[in-house]
Amino acid sequence: MKILFLSHYYYPQVGGIESNSELLAAAFTAAGHEVHLLTWSPDNTNRAFPYRITRNPRTRQLLQAHQWADLVFENNPCFRLGWPGMLYKRPTVTVINTWITRADGTTSLRDKIKIKGWLGRSTHVIAVSNAIRKACWPAAVVIRNPYRAEDFALDPSVQRDADFVFLGRLVSDKGANQAIEAIYRIRQILQDKGIAGPYPCLTIIGDGPEKQNLEQQVAGLSLKDEVVFTGALKGGPLRKMLNRHRYILVPSAWEEPFGNVVLEGMACGCLPIGSDGGGLPEAIGKAGLTFKRNDIDSLVNCIRRVMEDPALDQFLRDAAPPHLEEHHPHKVATKYLQAIETAFNSKKHQYGNRTTSARPTEAQQGTA
Repeated sequence: MKILFLSHYYYPQVGGIESNSELLAAAFTAAGHEVHLLTWSPDNTNRAFPYRITRNPRTRQLLQAHQWADLVFENNPCFRLGWPGMLYKRPTVTVINTWITRADGTTSLRDKIKIKGWLGRSTHVIAVSNAIRKACWPAAVVIRNPYRAEDFALDPSVQRDADFVFLGRLVSDKGANQAIEAIYRIRQILQDKGIAGPYPCLTIIGDGPEKQNLEQQVAGLSLKDEVVFTGALKGGPLRKMLNRHRYILVPSAWEEPFGNVVLEGMACGCLPIGSDGGGLPEAIGKAGLTFKRNDIDSLVNCIRRVMEDPALDQFLRDAAPPHLEEHHPHKVATKYLQAIETAFNSKKHQYGNRTTSARPTEAQQGTA
Protein backbone atom coordinates (compact mmCIF):
# COMPACT_ATOMS: atom_id res chain seq x y z
CA MET A 1 0.00 0.00 0.00
CA LYS A 2 1.19 3.54 -0.75
CA ILE A 3 0.62 5.51 2.47
CA LEU A 4 0.77 9.29 2.49
CA PHE A 5 1.63 10.19 6.09
CA LEU A 6 0.77 13.74 7.21
CA SER A 7 2.41 15.14 10.35
CA HIS A 8 2.27 18.91 10.79
CA TYR A 9 5.30 18.76 13.12
CA TYR A 10 8.01 16.13 12.91
CA TYR A 11 11.63 15.36 13.80
CA PRO A 12 13.77 17.18 14.86
CA GLN A 13 11.00 18.93 16.78
CA VAL A 14 10.19 17.21 20.05
CA GLY A 15 6.72 16.30 21.28
CA GLY A 16 4.18 13.51 21.61
CA ILE A 17 2.80 13.82 18.07
CA GLU A 18 6.29 14.02 16.56
CA SER A 19 7.44 10.96 18.48
CA ASN A 20 4.36 8.93 17.56
CA SER A 21 4.64 9.94 13.91
CA GLU A 22 8.22 8.69 13.76
CA LEU A 23 7.32 5.40 15.43
CA LEU A 24 4.27 4.72 13.26
CA ALA A 25 5.88 5.72 9.96
CA ALA A 26 8.73 3.29 10.69
CA ALA A 27 6.24 0.55 11.64
CA PHE A 28 4.22 1.00 8.45
CA THR A 29 7.44 0.78 6.42
CA ALA A 30 8.61 -2.32 8.28
CA ALA A 31 5.25 -3.95 7.50
CA GLY A 32 5.98 -3.60 3.78
CA HIS A 33 4.06 -0.43 2.96
CA GLU A 34 5.57 2.45 0.99
CA VAL A 35 5.46 5.61 3.11
CA HIS A 36 5.78 9.23 2.00
CA LEU A 37 5.70 11.67 4.92
CA LEU A 38 4.83 15.35 4.55
CA THR A 39 5.64 17.89 7.24
CA TRP A 40 6.31 21.58 7.78
CA SER A 41 9.22 20.91 10.17
CA PRO A 42 12.64 21.80 8.68
CA ASP A 43 15.66 19.61 9.41
CA ASN A 44 19.35 20.48 9.29
CA THR A 45 20.58 17.26 10.90
CA ASN A 46 20.72 15.21 7.68
CA ARG A 47 19.39 12.20 9.55
CA ALA A 48 18.36 9.34 7.26
CA PHE A 49 14.94 7.67 7.47
CA PRO A 50 13.71 4.42 5.88
CA TYR A 51 10.93 6.30 4.08
CA ARG A 52 10.58 9.38 1.95
CA ILE A 53 10.09 12.75 3.65
CA THR A 54 9.10 16.02 1.99
CA ARG A 55 9.48 19.09 4.17
CA ASN A 56 7.68 22.38 3.48
CA PRO A 57 5.94 20.96 0.38
CA ARG A 58 4.80 23.25 -2.38
CA THR A 59 1.29 23.10 -3.80
CA ARG A 60 2.36 20.96 -6.74
CA GLN A 61 4.12 18.51 -4.40
CA LEU A 62 1.01 18.28 -2.21
CA LEU A 63 -1.18 17.48 -5.21
CA GLN A 64 1.26 14.90 -6.57
CA ALA A 65 1.61 13.19 -3.21
CA HIS A 66 -2.15 12.86 -2.72
CA GLN A 67 -2.57 11.58 -6.26
CA TRP A 68 0.17 9.00 -5.66
CA ALA A 69 -1.31 7.63 -2.42
CA ASP A 70 -3.53 4.62 -1.91
CA LEU A 71 -4.38 5.87 1.60
CA VAL A 72 -3.81 9.05 3.61
CA PHE A 73 -2.81 8.77 7.28
CA GLU A 74 -3.27 12.06 9.08
CA ASN A 75 -1.62 12.16 12.51
CA ASN A 76 -3.82 14.95 13.86
CA PRO A 77 -5.99 17.03 11.52
CA CYS A 78 -3.75 18.90 9.06
CA PHE A 79 -5.60 21.39 6.83
CA ARG A 80 -2.53 22.75 5.09
CA LEU A 81 -1.18 19.31 4.25
CA GLY A 82 -4.45 17.51 3.71
CA TRP A 83 -6.64 19.81 1.62
CA PRO A 84 -5.89 17.97 -1.68
CA GLY A 85 -7.69 15.01 -0.13
CA MET A 86 -10.95 16.77 -0.96
CA LEU A 87 -10.04 16.44 -4.64
CA TYR A 88 -8.69 12.88 -4.74
CA LYS A 89 -10.91 11.31 -2.07
CA ARG A 90 -8.46 8.65 -0.98
CA PRO A 91 -9.31 6.47 2.04
CA THR A 92 -8.24 8.52 5.06
CA VAL A 93 -7.35 7.58 8.62
CA THR A 94 -7.29 10.58 10.96
CA VAL A 95 -5.83 10.45 14.47
CA ILE A 96 -6.99 12.97 17.08
CA ASN A 97 -4.04 13.61 19.38
CA THR A 98 -5.35 16.62 21.28
CA TRP A 99 -8.42 18.72 22.02
CA ILE A 100 -10.00 20.46 19.05
CA THR A 101 -10.51 23.75 20.88
CA ARG A 102 -8.70 27.01 21.53
CA ALA A 103 -6.32 27.39 24.48
CA ASP A 104 -9.13 28.78 26.64
CA GLY A 105 -11.38 25.81 25.88
CA THR A 106 -13.69 27.64 23.47
CA THR A 107 -14.52 26.27 20.01
CA SER A 108 -13.69 28.53 17.07
CA LEU A 109 -15.16 28.36 13.55
CA ARG A 110 -11.98 26.60 12.43
CA ASP A 111 -12.45 24.01 15.18
CA LYS A 112 -16.06 23.42 14.16
CA ILE A 113 -14.94 22.88 10.57
CA LYS A 114 -12.38 20.35 11.78
CA ILE A 115 -14.98 18.45 13.76
CA LYS A 116 -17.94 18.50 11.38
CA GLY A 117 -16.18 18.68 8.03
CA TRP A 118 -12.66 17.37 8.34
CA LEU A 119 -13.29 14.40 10.60
CA GLY A 120 -16.56 13.70 8.84
CA ARG A 121 -14.77 12.98 5.57
CA SER A 122 -12.42 10.44 7.18
CA THR A 123 -12.87 6.74 6.60
CA HIS A 124 -11.58 5.90 10.06
CA VAL A 125 -11.10 8.19 13.09
CA ILE A 126 -8.79 7.24 15.96
CA ALA A 127 -8.49 8.99 19.34
CA VAL A 128 -5.44 8.62 21.59
CA SER A 129 -7.58 8.45 24.74
CA ASN A 130 -11.17 7.87 25.72
CA ALA A 131 -11.24 11.43 27.05
CA ILE A 132 -10.37 12.74 23.58
CA ARG A 133 -12.91 10.43 21.96
CA LYS A 134 -15.75 11.67 24.15
CA ALA A 135 -14.85 15.34 23.68
CA CYS A 136 -14.06 15.35 19.96
CA TRP A 137 -15.54 12.39 18.05
CA PRO A 138 -17.62 9.86 20.02
CA ALA A 139 -17.57 7.35 17.13
CA ALA A 140 -13.76 7.16 17.11
CA VAL A 141 -11.76 4.05 17.93
CA VAL A 142 -9.41 4.52 20.89
CA ILE A 143 -5.78 3.47 20.44
CA ARG A 144 -3.75 4.79 23.34
CA ASN A 145 -0.25 6.11 22.78
CA PRO A 146 2.91 4.01 22.86
CA TYR A 147 6.13 4.89 24.65
CA ARG A 148 9.62 4.71 23.15
CA ALA A 149 10.74 1.38 24.55
CA GLU A 150 14.24 1.76 23.09
CA ASP A 151 14.76 5.05 24.92
CA PHE A 152 12.97 4.40 28.21
CA ALA A 153 13.72 1.22 30.15
CA LEU A 154 15.06 -0.05 33.47
CA ASP A 155 18.80 0.32 33.96
CA PRO A 156 20.07 -2.06 36.69
CA SER A 157 23.41 -0.24 36.78
CA VAL A 158 21.78 2.91 38.19
CA GLN A 159 21.19 3.19 41.92
CA ARG A 160 17.63 4.34 42.73
CA ASP A 161 18.66 6.87 45.36
CA ALA A 162 16.35 9.83 44.69
CA ASP A 163 12.72 10.55 45.53
CA PHE A 164 10.56 12.60 43.18
CA VAL A 165 11.10 13.77 39.62
CA PHE A 166 9.19 16.12 37.31
CA LEU A 167 9.75 15.85 33.56
CA GLY A 168 8.31 18.35 31.09
CA ARG A 169 8.44 21.83 29.61
CA LEU A 170 8.55 24.50 32.25
CA VAL A 171 5.29 26.20 31.35
CA SER A 172 2.38 26.98 33.63
CA ASP A 173 0.15 24.25 32.14
CA LYS A 174 2.48 21.47 33.31
CA GLY A 175 2.20 22.32 37.00
CA ALA A 176 5.84 22.17 38.12
CA ASN A 177 4.97 24.87 40.67
CA GLN A 178 2.49 22.47 42.26
CA ALA A 179 5.18 19.81 42.56
CA ILE A 180 7.42 22.32 44.35
CA GLU A 181 4.62 23.38 46.70
CA ALA A 182 3.86 19.74 47.51
CA ILE A 183 7.49 19.04 48.44
CA TYR A 184 7.43 22.09 50.71
CA ARG A 185 4.28 20.89 52.47
CA ILE A 186 5.69 17.39 52.93
CA ARG A 187 8.75 18.91 54.58
CA GLN A 188 6.52 20.99 56.85
CA ILE A 189 4.52 17.92 57.86
CA LEU A 190 7.68 16.00 58.73
CA GLN A 191 9.14 18.94 60.67
CA ASP A 192 5.90 19.32 62.64
CA LYS A 193 6.30 15.68 63.63
CA GLY A 194 9.81 16.46 64.88
CA ILE A 195 11.47 14.49 62.08
CA ALA A 196 14.84 15.90 61.10
CA GLY A 197 16.11 15.83 57.52
CA PRO A 198 17.11 14.88 55.00
CA TYR A 199 13.65 15.50 53.57
CA PRO A 200 12.15 14.21 50.30
CA CYS A 201 13.73 15.86 47.29
CA LEU A 202 12.47 16.86 43.84
CA THR A 203 14.42 16.88 40.58
CA ILE A 204 12.99 19.07 37.82
CA ILE A 205 13.99 17.97 34.30
CA GLY A 206 13.17 20.40 31.53
CA ASP A 207 13.40 24.00 30.42
CA GLY A 208 10.99 26.74 29.46
CA PRO A 209 9.73 30.26 30.11
CA GLU A 210 8.63 29.50 33.69
CA LYS A 211 12.08 28.41 34.88
CA GLN A 212 12.99 31.71 36.51
CA ASN A 213 9.65 31.90 38.33
CA LEU A 214 10.09 28.34 39.57
CA GLU A 215 13.61 29.09 40.81
CA GLN A 216 12.25 32.10 42.68
CA GLN A 217 9.54 29.90 44.20
CA VAL A 218 12.19 27.44 45.39
CA ALA A 219 14.24 30.25 46.92
CA GLY A 220 11.19 31.79 48.60
CA LEU A 221 10.31 28.46 50.22
CA SER A 222 13.94 27.81 51.27
CA LEU A 223 13.98 24.58 49.25
CA LYS A 224 17.41 24.88 47.66
CA ASP A 225 18.50 21.69 49.42
CA GLU A 226 15.38 19.79 48.31
CA VAL A 227 14.80 20.93 44.70
CA VAL A 228 17.31 20.57 41.86
CA PHE A 229 16.97 21.83 38.25
CA THR A 230 18.83 19.77 35.64
CA GLY A 231 17.72 21.58 32.51
CA ALA A 232 16.55 19.62 29.48
CA LEU A 233 17.88 16.05 29.15
CA LYS A 234 17.45 13.41 26.46
CA GLY A 235 18.74 10.01 25.44
CA GLY A 236 20.96 8.13 27.86
CA PRO A 237 21.30 10.94 30.43
CA LEU A 238 17.50 11.25 30.66
CA ARG A 239 17.02 7.51 31.04
CA LYS A 240 19.64 7.31 33.79
CA MET A 241 18.17 10.29 35.63
CA LEU A 242 14.68 8.78 35.61
CA ASN A 243 16.10 5.45 36.80
CA ARG A 244 17.47 7.20 39.87
CA HIS A 245 14.00 8.23 41.09
CA ARG A 246 11.23 6.35 42.86
CA TYR A 247 8.29 8.54 41.85
CA ILE A 248 7.37 10.80 38.92
CA LEU A 249 5.00 13.70 39.57
CA VAL A 250 2.73 14.77 36.69
CA PRO A 251 0.67 17.60 38.22
CA SER A 252 -0.65 19.02 34.95
CA ALA A 253 -2.81 22.09 35.49
CA TRP A 254 -4.59 21.52 32.19
CA GLU A 255 -6.31 18.37 30.98
CA GLU A 256 -3.66 16.36 29.16
CA PRO A 257 -4.97 14.58 26.04
CA PHE A 258 -3.01 11.50 27.16
CA GLY A 259 0.37 11.88 28.90
CA ASN A 260 3.28 9.97 27.35
CA VAL A 261 5.56 11.21 30.13
CA VAL A 262 3.73 8.88 32.53
CA LEU A 263 4.72 5.82 30.48
CA GLU A 264 8.28 7.09 30.04
CA GLY A 265 8.74 7.46 33.78
CA MET A 266 7.01 4.17 34.50
CA ALA A 267 9.25 2.32 32.02
CA CYS A 268 12.23 3.62 33.98
CA GLY A 269 10.84 2.37 37.28
CA CYS A 270 9.10 5.51 38.54
CA LEU A 271 5.70 5.19 40.19
CA PRO A 272 3.48 7.93 38.69
CA ILE A 273 1.34 10.38 40.65
CA GLY A 274 -0.69 12.53 38.27
CA SER A 275 -3.67 14.84 38.11
CA ASP A 276 -7.06 13.40 37.21
CA GLY A 277 -7.84 15.57 34.16
CA GLY A 278 -8.19 14.48 30.55
CA GLY A 279 -6.36 11.34 29.48
CA LEU A 280 -3.80 11.22 32.29
CA PRO A 281 -5.75 8.64 34.33
CA GLU A 282 -5.75 6.39 31.24
CA ALA A 283 -1.99 6.76 30.89
CA ILE A 284 -1.53 5.90 34.58
CA GLY A 285 -4.00 3.02 34.67
CA LYS A 286 -3.75 0.90 37.83
CA ALA A 287 0.00 1.46 38.11
CA GLY A 288 -0.10 4.79 39.91
CA LEU A 289 -2.25 7.31 41.79
CA THR A 290 -4.31 10.26 40.60
CA PHE A 291 -5.23 13.38 42.55
CA LYS A 292 -7.77 16.13 41.99
CA ARG A 293 -6.39 18.49 39.35
CA ASN A 294 -5.03 21.79 40.74
CA ASP A 295 -5.63 20.62 44.33
CA ILE A 296 -2.36 20.68 46.31
CA ASP A 297 -3.93 19.01 49.34
CA SER A 298 -5.01 16.08 47.17
CA LEU A 299 -1.51 15.82 45.66
CA VAL A 300 0.13 15.87 49.10
CA ASN A 301 -2.25 13.16 50.28
CA CYS A 302 -1.24 10.89 47.38
CA ILE A 303 2.43 11.46 48.09
CA ARG A 304 1.95 10.59 51.75
CA ARG A 305 -0.01 7.45 50.87
CA VAL A 306 2.80 5.90 48.82
CA MET A 307 5.51 7.07 51.22
CA GLU A 308 3.74 5.67 54.30
CA ASP A 309 2.29 2.46 52.83
CA PRO A 310 4.94 0.07 51.42
CA ALA A 311 2.25 -2.46 50.50
CA LEU A 312 0.44 0.10 48.32
CA ASP A 313 3.74 1.14 46.75
CA GLN A 314 4.51 -2.47 45.81
CA PHE A 315 0.96 -3.13 44.56
CA LEU A 316 1.19 -0.22 42.15
CA ARG A 317 4.66 -1.21 40.96
CA ASP A 318 3.49 -4.76 40.29
CA ALA A 319 0.82 -3.33 37.98
CA ALA A 320 3.36 -1.48 35.83
CA PRO A 321 4.70 -4.32 33.59
CA PRO A 322 1.29 -5.43 32.20
CA HIS A 323 0.25 -1.80 31.78
CA LEU A 324 3.41 -0.98 29.84
CA GLU A 325 2.94 -4.08 27.68
CA GLU A 326 -0.35 -2.63 26.44
CA HIS A 327 1.55 0.48 25.35
CA HIS A 328 4.55 -1.23 23.81
CA PRO A 329 5.33 0.28 20.38
CA HIS A 330 4.96 -3.05 18.56
CA LYS A 331 1.52 -3.72 20.06
CA VAL A 332 0.26 -0.19 19.38
CA ALA A 333 1.64 -0.20 15.83
CA THR A 334 -0.17 -3.49 15.14
CA LYS A 335 -3.47 -1.84 16.08
CA TYR A 336 -2.75 1.06 13.72
CA LEU A 337 -1.85 -1.32 10.89
CA GLN A 338 -5.16 -3.09 11.37
CA ALA A 339 -6.94 0.26 11.24
CA ILE A 340 -5.35 1.38 7.97
CA GLU A 341 -5.98 -2.00 6.37
CA THR A 342 -9.63 -1.83 7.43
CA ALA A 343 -9.93 1.66 5.96
CA PHE A 344 -8.24 0.63 2.72
CA ASN A 345 -10.48 -2.40 2.29
CA SER A 346 -13.66 -0.54 3.16
CA LYS A 347 -16.37 -0.94 0.54
CA LYS A 348 -17.19 2.71 1.06
CA HIS A 349 -13.76 3.63 -0.27
CA GLN A 350 -13.18 1.37 -3.28
CA TYR A 351 -10.08 2.26 -5.22
CA GLY A 352 -11.02 4.01 -8.43
CA ASN A 353 -14.56 4.71 -7.20
CA ARG A 354 -14.06 6.36 -3.84
CA THR A 355 -16.86 7.89 -1.84
CA THR A 356 -16.56 9.38 1.61
CA SER A 357 -18.05 8.02 4.81
CA ALA A 358 -19.01 10.34 7.63
CA ARG A 359 -18.09 8.02 10.49
CA PRO A 360 -16.74 4.53 11.24
CA THR A 361 -19.36 1.80 11.33
CA GLU A 362 -20.88 0.78 14.64
CA ALA A 363 -18.66 -2.33 14.68
CA GLN A 364 -15.57 -0.12 14.43
CA GLN A 365 -16.49 2.04 17.39
CA GLY A 366 -15.02 1.58 20.85
CA THR A 367 -11.57 0.86 22.14
CA ALA A 368 -9.02 -1.03 20.09
